[in-house]
Order: sequence, then C-alpha cells, then structure tokens
Amino acid sequence: MSSTSRTRWLFAGQLGPVFDDGGPIMIVEARSVFGRRPMHRAKAHLILSALRHRAAELGDRVEYHRVERYSEVVTGRDDLEVIDPTSWSARRFVRRHGMAVLPSRGFVTSEPEFAEWAAGRQGSRLLLDDFYRTVRRRTGLLMRGDQPEGGRWNYDHDNRQPPPKNAARLGLPDPWWPEEDEIDAEVRDDLDRWQREGAVELVGDDGPRRFAATHDEATRALEDFIGSRLNDFGPFEDAMLGGDWTMAHSLLSAPLNLGLLDPLEVAERVVAEYHAGRAPLAGVEGFVRQLVGWRDYVWHLYWHLGETYPARSDYLGAHEPLPEAFRTLDPSMIEATCLRETVDGMRRHGWAHHIQRLMVLGNWALQHGYDPVALNDWFVDMFVDGTPWVMPANVIGMSQHADGGIVATKPYASGGAYINRMSDYCGACVFDPKVRLGENACPFTAGYWAFLDRVEPRIRGNQRMAQPLAGLRGLADRKAVVDQERHRERW
Repeated sequence: MSSTSRTRWLFAGQLGPVFDDGGPIMIVEARSVFGRRPMHRAKAHLILSALRHRAAELGDRVEYHRVERYSEVVTGRDDLEVIDPTSWSARRFVRRHGMAVLPSRGFVTSEPEFAEWAAGRQGSRLLLDDFYRTVRRRTGLLMRGDQPEGGRWNYDHDNRQPPPKNAARLGLPDPWWPEEDEIDAEVRDDLDRWQREGAVELVGDDGPRRFAATHDEATRALEDFIGSRLNDFGPFEDAMLGGDWTMAHSLLSAPLNLGLLDPLEVAERVVAEYHAGRAPLAGVEGFVRQLVGWRDYVWHLYWHLGETYPARSDYLGAHEPLPEAFRTLDPSMIEATCLRETVDGMRRHGWAHHIQRLMVLGNWALQHGYDPVALNDWFVDMFVDGTPWVMPANVIGMSQHADGGIVATKPYASGGAYINRMSDYCGACVFDPKVRLGENACPFTAGYWAFLDRVEPRIRGNQRMAQPLAGLRGLADRKAVVDQERHRERW
C-alpha cells in the first residue's frame, strides 16, 4: 500500500504542522491512558483539549475516535502509518500491530544523526556540551563561521542572577493566556464525569487552561515571550520568587512536547532577535542551549540508555516512598516556604520552572532517598509537560544521581544557602537556612549533611564531592544532625 493511501495516526505529541503531510489523519482519544496512575487535572485537560482542537482544525480530513483502549480502533487495520512515537511502549504497540513506521520528527537532531555522533565518541562519555557544540555547528545557530557568536559557547555564568532585592515580582507583564472555548468546556465536563465514574484519579486544581493547545496559540505564546520576557530570561532563569510563578520563562515546554511547535524554528526565531539587536546574547544562548541542546539530548538519551535505564539505576540505594504531600499536591502539610510554595504552584498550574524542579523538589527528594522510579513517574504525571521520554535523564540521572554519573558528574544536592541566595523564600520561613541543628533548623541545610552522611560510602571516589565530604568529616555535630533528620516530623 502506498503512503498516499494510508491514514496517518497522530499521537498526542504529534499535533503540529510538522507532523502533517496533507493526507488522511486519524486521532484516537483512549480513556485508559488517563487512568493508569493519578494525573494532574491540568495535564489531562491540556492533552484532551489539544487532541480535540487538532481534530476540529482538520475537519473532514480526520477520523476521530473516543474509545477505552487504542486496540479497539487499530486491531485488524492494514491502512495505518505512524511517525515513530515518543515512548518505548507506544513503539512496541505500533510495531505489534504491523503499522508502517516513518522516522521520528519534532527534534533538531534526528535519531540517525545522534547515533552517528554517539558512535564517533569511541567510548567517551556522551557529554551535553560536546553534543550542543555539534548541533550549533550543524545548524549554524549563533555561529560566526566555525566559531561561536561572541567567542564563547556557553554564557551560563552570566545567567545566574538572584532576584532583585525586596521584589515580589520581576515586574514583567503577565504572560499571554489562551482563552478557553466550548472544546475546553466539553473536556472539563468529561473529566468530571470520568472522575465520578472512577475511571480516572485527578490531582490538582481545575483550570483555567494556561498552556497552548493549538499551533496558533503556541505561536502567540512564543511571540509574547519574545516581546515581553526574553530580555529578562537569561539573567533570572535560575531565580525564584514566591509571588511570581512564571518569572521570565517561556512556558513553551508543554506545547513543544505536544508537537505544536518546531524547536528549530523556535530557536531560529529567538536567535533572530539577537541579530536584530533586540535581545542579549547571553540570554538567547541560554534559551538555545535549553532548546536544541538539553531538550534534544534527553530525547536521544531516552533511546540510547534503553527502556531498562530507570529500573537499573539504583546507585544511591534510594527506596523511600513519596510522601502524601507530594502524591496529593497538598501544600498545607509542608512548613518550609520554598517547598510549600513550589508544591502549591504545581497544585495550581501543573508546572514549576527548572530550578524549582531541580533545586527544591529534586534536591529534597535526593536528600530523603525517595525512590527515583516513583519520583520519575510522579514528574511525568504531575507536570503538564511531563512525557515518558523527557523525565528519565532529567529526574533519574541529573536530579537524583541514581545512574551513578551517566548524566551528571555529581549529585545536585545543596543546603538552604543556595535557595536563600536565589529566592525570597527564606525571609519569612519558620526555618533558618543558616541553622542545621535545633527547632528552627532548615530541613534543606540539615538534610544536606544527613544526605552526605548516608551516601558517603557510595560517593567517596567522586572527586567533585571531595570538598563536601571533607566538610562532613569535620562537622562537630554530625551525629546530632543525622539523628535529628532521621526523626524529623516538621518540614
């Protein structure tokens, strides 16, 4: 059967123009996908809204199915083709049902290009920095001939400013928000009904929808970011403010992971602002590095590391279950301002920016030995941009160091001093980031030392941890701090 006579089945991560070659389309809404584990309501709403909006756009070109399971639609059909989907389980499913499979799309580096690059490393570590430079050279993004724009590949050093002192917000205009329509209203009614019937378990607040569900909405969100926040993104990309949940971030990760935008086109659009003299190089480079470097890198690592990567990653022996406050997104159970505010933001929006994810949520989970596979699943389910491919390298590798250094060379653990420097959380907190022992001891500061005590035998050979471990061995109250954290009830 020729490709022109096949019907293309589009998955939820393939809803933008880059996945549409003009032929007949099929979209399947399978309710069982939303009932596998508890899911944030904002995520379920966004996915359903995006699927239904895409079907409405395609009109007579689409066959749209609402079923319990995918197999109800695809079993016995021999006229289907797919662009290789974005998870191990989905790839197994389409091959098991004999569909024609086209190469994956929606990333800057193709799977064959990454495989060729990885093979050329000849046993060396697959470092992000090396991959990023290769992508810059191949695409010409921020390049002057064979040299990087401005003479440096990485301007991260310029992008680490704390928030302005005594500021409740960065002072930027509110981001552009999409307007809900009748499709969103139908989605809300269906989710209510599914929950009443016990078919799904939803966590978190119900709307309004804050993330783009169509290509047009995503394009408007991109232009809004460029016009109102790009210039402040770089300096404050690592900063946190309790009264400003968006800061200067683009809010494009969710529509990108839905396939609504082409990441290379987004990168080129942002780079054009620099060349036009309207955006600083450091911030533009930082954005480009996240988009064509890190995002592509974790996509390819998902396939390169293999489906068993999460299960075989137990380097630090972390097996503690997630606490109820995490599983239910209940901030009332948390006293530490940084953690409470981050969980509350997740409850309200299904989103937190990358420093909240890494240095608050991830740091806390790392210190307390939460099971990395359970944590990975939680990140997939509770974030609007969570996908099976995006989280393993981010959570299991970088955040939890459970792979022993494949993704990151050291554990990303820190005490309260970092959070105090990069946020306004600590000022009114009941805990003191400078105190590690006593009633007001910061659970991050004390937890940092208790974490080092617990994992010292496993990380003793890591040269990047030599100085922290020396500090641990010189800690006069080490035993008391460890005992305090072992019995901590208030956090």
